Amino acid sequence: MLMKFVIVGKNIEVTPGLRSAVEDKIGKLERYFTPETEIHVTLSVEKERQKIEVTIPVKGNIIRSEQVSNDMYVSIDLVEEIIERQLKKYKNKLIDQQQAASFFKKEFMEKEYMEDEEVKIIRTKKFDIKPMYPEDACVQMELLGHSFFVFCNAETDQVNVVYKRKGNTYGLIEPEY
Repeated sequence: MLMKFVIVGKNIEVTPGLRSAVEDKIGKLERYFTPETEIHVTLSVEKERQKIEVTIPVKGNIIRSEQVSNDMYVSIDLVEEIIERQLKKYKNKLIDQQQAASFFKKEFMEKEYMEDEEVKIIRTKKFDIKPMYPEDACVQMELLGHSFFVFCNAETDQVNVVYKRKGNTYGLIEPEY
């Protein structure tokens, strides 16, 4: 195993069996990455939800996926497939940003993959952005029936986004300068 794994558990002990499953399954990705690539894996359990989060930082980009199921081994299987799909889909974009290409093996970068679909922006929406408080933005989002809402935060005078989370809760995204 060449890649460096950083595996942590939240509300779950990372047993040798789980560690081995993660390294074997996610280790299949080593054909894409250089040996010094670090893979961060967080396993967590919340009620019946068995979640795996995988983050692979590559210069200027983060390759990330999380999968949830009622069986951690199923979650581990799913997450590897998703990351592999992401890599193949975004390979050409990574080549365009040459600095990121140094994190990937030459064979992967040279091989041609059919791009599932190009990222195409098919619609542009313009709207009047009014200063409001995050709580008001949540109410506005609900009234519109959307899952997120972009607004100018009246407290900070910056563009923010509120979004719906599981369990009838909300999230706030603020820029970091």
